[in-house]
Amino acid sequence: MQDRDLLEAETREVGHRVREQLARRRISRQALADMAKISLSTLEKSLAGTRPFTLATTIRLEEALGVVLRPVAPAKPASSHEMAPEDMGAYARAATRWIEGRYLTLRPSFGSPGDIFGYVTTIRWVEEAGHLGFAESQRLDARFEQAGHISMPNLSGHIYLVTNVAGQHRLAILGRPTIEGSLYGLLTTLQVGAGSQLVPVACPLALVKLDAATEPLLGRIPPGAPAHNEYRAMLDAAKQGDFVRFYG
Repeated sequence: MQDRDLLEAETREVGHRVREQLARRRISRQALADMAKISLSTLEKSLAGTRPFTLATTIRLEEALGVVLRPVAPAKPASSHEMAPEDMGAYARAATRWIEGRYLTLRPSFGSPGDIFGYVTTIRWVEEAGHLGFAESQRLDARFEQAGHISMPNLSGHIYLVTNVAGQHRLAILGRPTIEGSLYGLLTTLQVGAGSQLVPVACPLALVKLDAATEPLLGRIPPGAPAHNEYRAMLDAAKQGDFVRFYG
């Protein structure tokens, strides 16, 4: 089961608990969105049930309210949820705690050459499924936010972030982390082409681990923006450090 499916199944309970907290504390939705540093639109759509709560959004709401919003799953035998399935690499939970956390995620902008697209990816162990999952948040194009599972096979030593929605895949392949904890690799996805046509695209990808106090510049970052040179150097490291190669 994918992280996206788990979050959609939990979203009704999370929404109920958020509304309960709003009523109990007598605060507005706008005030809560500001406290959690999410958009009011994201909060209202999730509460209305038109889109599921993402993991990253739920974590931000929990931190803002100081309460647990996600339903607590009943305890299972260690063997059932401490080891990922064989088709994901059979990695142990204890051996992969280092990868959990929030990451500044950078890739080239597909629509504006020279710009860099920045958003947040959160990685955590999905208790109910027994494997690592990821969820994107704070994207300008929020309706395209991705969530899925993570494979970490010993054979290649690489990290695979996989989205599978009704058979449609998106894949990120990342190398092992640098000494700073950054992950570099390649993203393969679909871009909107002429009309409704979707075109396969690939680009370098960088994930830089964030601490709890860091709030990076996100969205579309054009040349000349304060963080552009720093972000460009991070993206260039994917190719210059031989994490990815492009042929053609």
